[in-house]
Amino acid sequence: APAAPPAEPGRPAPPVAGDATGWTMNERLYNQVWGMFEDLARSTAAYRSAVDFAESRLERELDKALSDPRTRVGPAADAAREEARAKRADLVDQARAVLDRDLAQLVAESEVVEHALPPAFARWDSPVWQGFQMPLETPMALRIGDLHLPERPDLRIPMLVRLPLERGLWIDSGRASAREAGLVDSAELRRRAMETAVAQAARLLAVYPVGDFSLHVIDPAGAAGTALAPLLGSGALRDAPAAGAKGVSETLQRLTRRVDLVQMAVRSGAVDSLPPDLDTAEQLLIVNDFPHGFDDRAVTQLRYLADEGPAVGVHLMMVADREDARAYGPVLDPLWRALLRITPLPDDHLADPWVGHAWTYEPSLAPAGSEVLRQVLHQVGQARRAYGI
Repeated sequence: APAAPPAEPGRPAPPVAGDATGWTMNERLYNQVWGMFEDLARSTAAYRSAVDFAESRLERELDKALSDPRTRVGPAADAAREEARAKRADLVDQARAVLDRDLAQLVAESEVVEHALPPAFARWDSPVWQGFQMPLETPMALRIGDLHLPERPDLRIPMLVRLPLERGLWIDSGRASAREAGLVDSAELRRRAMETAVAQAARLLAVYPVGDFSLHVIDPAGAAGTALAPLLGSGALRDAPAAGAKGVSETLQRLTRRVDLVQMAVRSGAVDSLPPDLDTAEQLLIVNDFPHGFDDRAVTQLRYLADEGPAVGVHLMMVADREDARAYGPVLDPLWRALLRITPLPDDHLADPWVGHAWTYEPSLAPAGSEVLRQVLHQVGQARRAYGI
Protein backbone atom coordinates (compact mmCIF):
# COMPACT_ATOMS: atom_id res chain seq x y z
CA ALA A 1 0.00 0.00 0.00
CA PRO A 2 1.20 3.56 -0.61
CA ALA A 3 2.91 5.20 2.36
CA ALA A 4 1.22 8.16 4.00
CA PRO A 5 3.23 11.40 4.22
CA PRO A 6 4.29 12.39 7.76
CA ALA A 7 1.64 14.21 9.77
CA GLU A 8 2.12 17.63 11.31
CA PRO A 9 2.56 17.62 15.10
CA GLY A 10 -0.78 17.32 16.84
CA ARG A 11 -2.65 16.48 13.64
CA PRO A 12 -3.77 13.11 12.22
CA ALA A 13 -1.86 11.67 9.30
CA PRO A 14 -3.24 12.81 5.93
CA PRO A 15 -5.28 10.10 4.20
CA VAL A 16 -3.88 8.06 1.32
CA ALA A 17 -5.90 6.26 -1.35
CA GLY A 18 -5.41 2.51 -1.15
CA ASP A 19 -4.32 2.58 2.49
CA ALA A 20 -6.06 -0.69 3.34
CA THR A 21 -5.38 -4.40 3.16
CA GLY A 22 -5.50 -6.23 -0.16
CA TRP A 23 -3.39 -7.79 -2.88
CA THR A 24 -4.27 -5.32 -5.60
CA MET A 25 -4.94 -1.59 -5.67
CA ASN A 26 -8.60 -2.17 -6.53
CA GLU A 27 -9.00 -4.59 -3.62
CA ARG A 28 -7.39 -2.08 -1.27
CA LEU A 29 -9.67 0.69 -2.50
CA TYR A 30 -12.69 -1.57 -2.10
CA ASN A 31 -11.70 -2.39 1.49
CA GLN A 32 -10.97 1.26 2.20
CA VAL A 33 -14.43 2.32 1.02
CA TRP A 34 -16.02 -0.28 3.29
CA GLY A 35 -13.82 0.93 6.12
CA MET A 36 -15.08 4.48 5.57
CA PHE A 37 -18.64 3.19 5.56
CA GLU A 38 -18.10 1.38 8.87
CA ASP A 39 -16.26 4.33 10.45
CA LEU A 40 -19.08 6.72 9.55
CA ALA A 41 -21.70 4.31 10.89
CA ARG A 42 -19.90 3.85 14.21
CA SER A 43 -19.03 7.54 14.70
CA THR A 44 -22.63 8.53 14.05
CA ALA A 45 -23.89 5.81 16.38
CA ALA A 46 -21.64 7.11 19.17
CA TYR A 47 -22.90 10.66 18.62
CA ARG A 48 -26.55 9.64 18.60
CA SER A 49 -26.04 7.52 21.71
CA ALA A 50 -24.45 10.49 23.51
CA VAL A 51 -27.33 12.76 22.50
CA ASP A 52 -29.87 10.18 23.69
CA PHE A 53 -28.04 9.89 27.03
CA ALA A 54 -28.00 13.68 27.44
CA GLU A 55 -31.73 13.90 26.71
CA SER A 56 -32.61 11.09 29.13
CA ARG A 57 -30.47 12.63 31.89
CA LEU A 58 -32.14 15.99 31.34
CA GLU A 59 -35.56 14.37 31.70
CA ARG A 60 -34.52 12.59 34.91
CA GLU A 61 -33.13 15.77 36.49
CA LEU A 62 -36.21 17.80 35.51
CA ASP A 63 -38.48 15.10 36.92
CA LYS A 64 -36.49 15.12 40.14
CA ALA A 65 -36.77 18.89 40.45
CA LEU A 66 -40.53 18.81 39.82
CA SER A 67 -41.17 15.92 42.19
CA ASP A 68 -40.32 18.00 45.28
CA PRO A 69 -42.98 20.65 46.01
CA ARG A 70 -40.39 22.78 47.80
CA THR A 71 -38.24 23.13 44.67
CA ARG A 72 -40.99 23.07 42.05
CA VAL A 73 -41.22 26.85 41.73
CA GLY A 74 -39.09 29.81 42.62
CA PRO A 75 -35.46 30.78 42.01
CA ALA A 76 -34.11 27.40 43.19
CA ALA A 77 -36.31 25.54 40.68
CA ASP A 78 -35.30 27.85 37.87
CA ALA A 79 -31.63 27.39 38.74
CA ALA A 80 -31.99 23.58 38.84
CA ARG A 81 -33.64 23.54 35.44
CA GLU A 82 -31.02 25.83 33.92
CA GLU A 83 -28.24 23.68 35.36
CA ALA A 84 -29.81 20.53 33.90
CA ARG A 85 -30.18 22.13 30.48
CA ALA A 86 -26.59 23.39 30.62
CA LYS A 87 -25.33 19.89 31.38
CA ARG A 88 -27.34 18.55 28.46
CA ALA A 89 -25.98 21.21 26.08
CA ASP A 90 -22.42 20.57 27.27
CA LEU A 91 -22.70 16.83 26.62
CA VAL A 92 -24.20 17.37 23.18
CA ASP A 93 -21.51 19.92 22.29
CA GLN A 94 -18.77 17.52 23.34
CA ALA A 95 -20.30 14.69 21.32
CA ARG A 96 -20.72 16.96 18.29
CA ALA A 97 -17.10 18.10 18.53
CA VAL A 98 -15.92 14.48 18.47
CA LEU A 99 -18.25 13.70 15.55
CA ASP A 100 -17.10 16.77 13.61
CA ARG A 101 -13.48 15.71 14.10
CA ASP A 102 -14.22 12.21 12.77
CA LEU A 103 -16.29 13.59 9.90
CA ALA A 104 -13.55 16.01 8.87
CA GLN A 105 -11.10 13.12 8.66
CA LEU A 106 -13.59 11.04 6.65
CA VAL A 107 -14.30 13.95 4.28
CA ALA A 108 -10.59 14.34 3.62
CA GLU A 109 -10.24 10.60 3.05
CA SER A 110 -13.29 10.55 0.77
CA GLU A 111 -11.86 13.30 -1.44
CA VAL A 112 -8.56 11.46 -1.81
CA VAL A 113 -10.17 8.07 -2.43
CA GLU A 114 -12.77 9.36 -4.89
CA HIS A 115 -10.09 10.64 -7.27
CA ALA A 116 -8.32 7.26 -7.23
CA LEU A 117 -11.31 5.01 -7.94
CA PRO A 118 -11.33 2.92 -11.14
CA PRO A 119 -14.31 3.12 -13.55
CA ALA A 120 -16.22 0.32 -11.82
CA PHE A 121 -16.12 2.26 -8.52
CA ALA A 122 -16.10 5.86 -9.80
CA ARG A 123 -18.86 8.43 -10.21
CA TRP A 124 -19.98 9.24 -13.73
CA ASP A 125 -18.44 12.71 -13.42
CA SER A 126 -15.01 11.29 -12.56
CA PRO A 127 -12.13 12.13 -14.97
CA VAL A 128 -11.33 8.41 -15.14
CA TRP A 129 -14.10 8.01 -17.73
CA GLN A 130 -12.39 10.45 -20.12
CA GLY A 131 -9.60 7.96 -20.74
CA PHE A 132 -11.84 4.91 -20.52
CA GLN A 133 -10.82 1.73 -22.34
CA MET A 134 -12.52 -1.65 -22.31
CA PRO A 135 -11.06 -3.76 -19.48
CA LEU A 136 -9.32 -7.11 -19.87
CA GLU A 137 -10.65 -8.59 -16.64
CA THR A 138 -13.79 -8.36 -14.55
CA PRO A 139 -13.61 -6.03 -11.52
CA MET A 140 -14.36 -7.27 -8.05
CA ALA A 141 -17.23 -4.83 -7.41
CA LEU A 142 -19.53 -2.25 -8.96
CA ARG A 143 -20.76 1.14 -7.76
CA ILE A 144 -24.55 1.33 -7.87
CA GLY A 145 -25.01 4.59 -5.97
CA ASP A 146 -24.01 6.67 -2.97
CA LEU A 147 -24.99 6.55 0.70
CA HIS A 148 -25.13 9.33 3.28
CA LEU A 149 -26.47 10.16 6.73
CA PRO A 150 -28.31 13.33 7.83
CA GLU A 151 -25.46 14.38 10.16
CA ARG A 152 -23.30 15.15 7.10
CA PRO A 153 -25.28 14.89 3.83
CA ASP A 154 -22.36 16.04 1.69
CA LEU A 155 -20.21 13.09 2.82
CA ARG A 156 -21.12 10.44 0.26
CA ILE A 157 -19.88 6.87 0.64
CA PRO A 158 -19.85 4.81 -2.59
CA MET A 159 -22.25 1.86 -2.43
CA LEU A 160 -20.28 -1.04 -3.87
CA VAL A 161 -21.68 -4.51 -4.59
CA ARG A 162 -19.53 -7.52 -5.41
CA LEU A 163 -19.40 -8.98 -8.89
CA PRO A 164 -20.80 -11.18 -10.21
CA LEU A 165 -24.04 -9.92 -8.70
CA GLU A 166 -25.30 -12.21 -5.96
CA ARG A 167 -28.77 -10.62 -5.99
CA GLY A 168 -30.85 -8.97 -8.64
CA LEU A 169 -31.79 -5.30 -8.48
CA TRP A 170 -35.28 -3.89 -8.09
CA ILE A 171 -35.52 -0.24 -9.13
CA ASP A 172 -38.69 0.88 -7.40
CA SER A 173 -40.74 3.10 -9.70
CA GLY A 174 -43.50 3.50 -7.11
CA ARG A 175 -44.13 6.37 -4.75
CA ALA A 176 -41.07 6.91 -2.55
CA SER A 177 -40.96 8.41 0.93
CA ALA A 178 -38.38 11.09 0.11
CA ARG A 179 -39.35 14.75 0.02
CA GLU A 180 -38.47 14.97 -3.69
CA ALA A 181 -41.01 12.25 -4.46
CA GLY A 182 -43.89 14.60 -3.63
CA LEU A 183 -42.78 16.89 -6.44
CA VAL A 184 -42.59 14.15 -9.09
CA ASP A 185 -45.61 12.53 -10.70
CA SER A 186 -45.97 8.82 -11.48
CA ALA A 187 -44.89 9.11 -15.12
CA GLU A 188 -41.75 11.04 -14.18
CA LEU A 189 -40.89 8.47 -11.51
CA ARG A 190 -41.14 5.67 -14.03
CA ARG A 191 -38.99 7.58 -16.49
CA ARG A 192 -36.32 8.21 -13.88
CA ALA A 193 -36.43 4.59 -12.76
CA MET A 194 -35.72 3.42 -16.30
CA GLU A 195 -32.90 5.97 -16.66
CA THR A 196 -31.41 4.55 -13.48
CA ALA A 197 -31.64 1.05 -14.93
CA VAL A 198 -29.90 2.15 -18.13
CA ALA A 199 -27.10 3.80 -16.14
CA GLN A 200 -26.57 0.62 -14.10
CA ALA A 201 -26.61 -1.54 -17.23
CA ALA A 202 -24.18 0.79 -19.02
CA ARG A 203 -21.70 0.54 -16.19
CA LEU A 204 -21.96 -3.25 -16.17
CA LEU A 205 -21.37 -3.40 -19.91
CA ALA A 206 -18.41 -1.05 -19.58
CA VAL A 207 -16.56 -2.83 -16.78
CA TYR A 208 -16.81 -6.38 -18.12
CA PRO A 209 -14.38 -7.52 -20.83
CA VAL A 210 -15.80 -7.55 -24.35
CA GLY A 211 -18.03 -10.57 -24.86
CA ASP A 212 -18.26 -11.44 -21.16
CA PHE A 213 -21.56 -9.68 -20.58
CA SER A 214 -24.83 -9.68 -22.52
CA LEU A 215 -27.93 -7.57 -22.07
CA HIS A 216 -31.60 -8.37 -22.69
CA VAL A 217 -34.61 -6.10 -22.19
CA ILE A 218 -38.29 -6.86 -21.73
CA ASP A 219 -40.45 -3.81 -22.37
CA PRO A 220 -43.94 -5.22 -23.01
CA ALA A 221 -45.64 -1.91 -23.86
CA GLY A 222 -42.66 -0.22 -25.47
CA ALA A 223 -42.75 2.53 -22.85
CA ALA A 224 -38.97 2.71 -22.32
CA GLY A 225 -37.91 3.59 -25.86
CA THR A 226 -36.48 7.00 -24.98
CA ALA A 227 -34.50 5.73 -21.98
CA LEU A 228 -33.14 2.77 -23.97
CA ALA A 229 -32.00 4.93 -26.89
CA PRO A 230 -28.35 5.16 -25.72
CA LEU A 231 -28.10 1.37 -25.46
CA LEU A 232 -29.76 0.73 -28.81
CA GLY A 233 -28.05 3.54 -30.71
CA SER A 234 -24.58 2.48 -29.61
CA GLY A 235 -25.09 -1.21 -30.34
CA ALA A 236 -24.43 -2.09 -26.71
CA LEU A 237 -27.91 -3.66 -26.70
CA ARG A 238 -27.81 -6.08 -29.59
CA ASP A 239 -31.46 -7.15 -29.79
CA ALA A 240 -34.51 -4.89 -29.72
CA PRO A 241 -36.49 -4.99 -26.46
CA ALA A 242 -38.96 -7.84 -26.26
CA ALA A 243 -42.50 -6.50 -26.56
CA GLY A 244 -45.92 -7.97 -25.95
CA ALA A 245 -46.82 -11.23 -24.27
CA LYS A 246 -45.05 -13.23 -26.99
CA GLY A 247 -41.79 -11.36 -26.54
CA VAL A 248 -41.99 -11.80 -22.78
CA SER A 249 -42.56 -15.53 -23.14
CA GLU A 250 -39.77 -16.10 -25.67
CA THR A 251 -37.17 -14.16 -23.70
CA LEU A 252 -37.97 -15.84 -20.40
CA GLN A 253 -38.01 -19.26 -22.03
CA ARG A 254 -34.58 -18.67 -23.60
CA LEU A 255 -33.00 -17.53 -20.35
CA THR A 256 -34.69 -20.26 -18.32
CA ARG A 257 -33.28 -22.83 -20.74
CA ARG A 258 -29.82 -21.35 -20.28
CA VAL A 259 -30.09 -21.58 -16.48
CA ASP A 260 -31.28 -25.21 -16.69
CA LEU A 261 -28.52 -26.28 -19.09
CA VAL A 262 -25.71 -24.59 -17.17
CA GLN A 263 -26.98 -25.99 -13.87
CA MET A 264 -27.04 -29.52 -15.27
CA ALA A 265 -23.59 -29.10 -16.83
CA VAL A 266 -22.08 -27.81 -13.58
CA ARG A 267 -23.65 -30.55 -11.47
CA SER A 268 -22.47 -33.29 -13.82
CA GLY A 269 -19.04 -31.76 -14.39
CA ALA A 270 -19.65 -31.57 -18.13
CA VAL A 271 -19.39 -27.85 -18.82
CA ASP A 272 -17.58 -28.57 -22.10
CA SER A 273 -20.67 -30.36 -23.41
CA LEU A 274 -22.88 -27.27 -23.47
CA PRO A 275 -24.54 -26.57 -26.86
CA PRO A 276 -22.35 -24.39 -29.11
CA ASP A 277 -25.17 -21.87 -29.60
CA LEU A 278 -25.45 -21.22 -25.85
CA ASP A 279 -24.19 -17.79 -24.78
CA THR A 280 -22.01 -18.50 -21.75
CA ALA A 281 -21.41 -14.82 -20.98
CA GLU A 282 -22.96 -13.22 -17.91
CA GLN A 283 -26.53 -12.21 -18.73
CA LEU A 284 -28.56 -9.27 -17.44
CA LEU A 285 -32.30 -9.13 -18.02
CA ILE A 286 -33.97 -5.75 -17.55
CA VAL A 287 -37.73 -6.00 -17.05
CA ASN A 288 -39.73 -2.80 -17.38
CA ASP A 289 -43.31 -2.26 -16.17
CA PHE A 290 -43.68 -5.62 -14.42
CA PRO A 291 -46.20 -7.33 -14.34
CA HIS A 292 -47.59 -5.83 -17.57
CA GLY A 293 -47.49 -8.52 -20.28
CA PHE A 294 -46.85 -11.35 -17.78
CA ASP A 295 -49.14 -14.32 -17.33
CA ASP A 296 -48.87 -16.81 -14.47
CA ARG A 297 -46.34 -18.96 -16.32
CA ALA A 298 -44.14 -15.95 -17.07
CA VAL A 299 -44.29 -14.84 -13.43
CA THR A 300 -43.18 -18.31 -12.34
CA GLN A 301 -40.27 -18.22 -14.80
CA LEU A 302 -39.24 -14.78 -13.57
CA ARG A 303 -39.22 -15.97 -9.97
CA TYR A 304 -37.11 -18.93 -11.06
CA LEU A 305 -34.58 -16.63 -12.73
CA ALA A 306 -34.40 -14.42 -9.64
CA ASP A 307 -33.73 -17.44 -7.40
CA GLU A 308 -31.56 -19.69 -9.56
CA GLY A 309 -30.09 -17.34 -12.16
CA PRO A 310 -27.34 -15.48 -10.25
CA ALA A 311 -25.46 -18.69 -9.39
CA VAL A 312 -25.07 -19.52 -13.10
CA GLY A 313 -24.62 -16.03 -14.53
CA VAL A 314 -28.18 -14.83 -15.24
CA HIS A 315 -29.06 -11.66 -13.38
CA LEU A 316 -32.30 -9.73 -13.06
CA MET A 317 -32.98 -6.00 -12.93
CA MET A 318 -36.63 -5.09 -12.48
CA VAL A 319 -38.13 -1.65 -12.94
CA ALA A 320 -41.47 -1.99 -11.19
CA ASP A 321 -44.00 -0.52 -8.81
CA ARG A 322 -45.02 -3.14 -6.27
CA GLU A 323 -48.53 -1.73 -6.19
CA ASP A 324 -48.99 -2.73 -9.84
CA ALA A 325 -48.55 -6.37 -8.79
CA ARG A 326 -50.76 -6.27 -5.71
CA ALA A 327 -53.27 -8.62 -7.40
CA TYR A 328 -50.75 -11.45 -6.90
CA GLY A 329 -50.80 -10.89 -3.15
CA PRO A 330 -48.16 -12.65 -1.04
CA VAL A 331 -47.22 -14.98 -3.91
CA LEU A 332 -44.64 -12.45 -5.08
CA ASP A 333 -43.22 -11.64 -1.65
CA PRO A 334 -40.26 -14.03 -2.16
CA LEU A 335 -39.47 -12.29 -5.46
CA TRP A 336 -39.33 -8.81 -3.91
CA ARG A 337 -37.23 -10.11 -1.01
CA ALA A 338 -34.79 -11.78 -3.39
CA LEU A 339 -33.95 -8.45 -5.04
CA LEU A 340 -31.97 -5.50 -3.71
CA ARG A 341 -34.33 -2.51 -3.74
CA ILE A 342 -32.90 0.78 -4.96
CA THR A 343 -34.73 3.96 -5.91
CA PRO A 344 -34.52 6.55 -8.72
CA LEU A 345 -34.75 9.36 -6.12
CA PRO A 346 -32.83 9.75 -2.84
CA ASP A 347 -34.53 7.60 -0.21
CA ASP A 348 -33.54 6.45 3.29
CA HIS A 349 -34.51 2.80 3.08
CA LEU A 350 -31.18 0.98 3.48
CA ALA A 351 -29.73 -0.17 6.81
CA ASP A 352 -26.11 -0.99 7.57
CA PRO A 353 -25.16 -4.38 9.08
CA TRP A 354 -23.46 -2.91 12.17
CA VAL A 355 -25.77 -0.48 13.96
CA GLY A 356 -28.82 -0.37 11.68
CA HIS A 357 -28.76 3.30 10.63
CA ALA A 358 -31.24 4.34 7.95
CA TRP A 359 -28.94 5.42 5.11
CA THR A 360 -30.14 7.64 2.30
CA TYR A 361 -29.46 5.99 -1.05
CA GLU A 362 -28.91 8.08 -4.17
CA PRO A 363 -28.50 6.43 -7.59
CA SER A 364 -25.32 6.80 -9.60
CA LEU A 365 -26.32 8.85 -12.65
CA ALA A 366 -24.48 10.90 -15.24
CA PRO A 367 -24.61 14.67 -14.59
CA ALA A 368 -27.38 16.54 -16.39
CA GLY A 369 -26.28 17.52 -19.88
CA SER A 370 -23.22 15.24 -19.81
CA GLU A 371 -22.44 12.98 -22.75
CA VAL A 372 -20.26 10.62 -20.72
CA LEU A 373 -22.84 7.81 -20.73
CA ARG A 374 -23.28 7.92 -24.51
CA GLN A 375 -19.52 8.14 -25.05
CA VAL A 376 -18.86 5.10 -22.89
CA LEU A 377 -21.64 3.11 -24.56
CA HIS A 378 -20.28 4.15 -27.96
CA GLN A 379 -16.93 2.60 -27.01
CA VAL A 380 -18.70 -0.52 -25.77
CA GLY A 381 -20.58 -0.83 -29.07
CA GLN A 382 -17.42 -0.30 -31.13
CA ALA A 383 -15.57 -2.96 -29.15
CA ARG A 384 -18.43 -5.45 -29.55
CA ARG A 385 -18.54 -4.87 -33.31
CA ALA A 386 -14.77 -5.26 -33.56
CA TYR A 387 -15.10 -8.67 -31.89
CA GLY A 388 -18.01 -9.60 -34.15
CA ILE A 389 -20.52 -9.65 -31.31
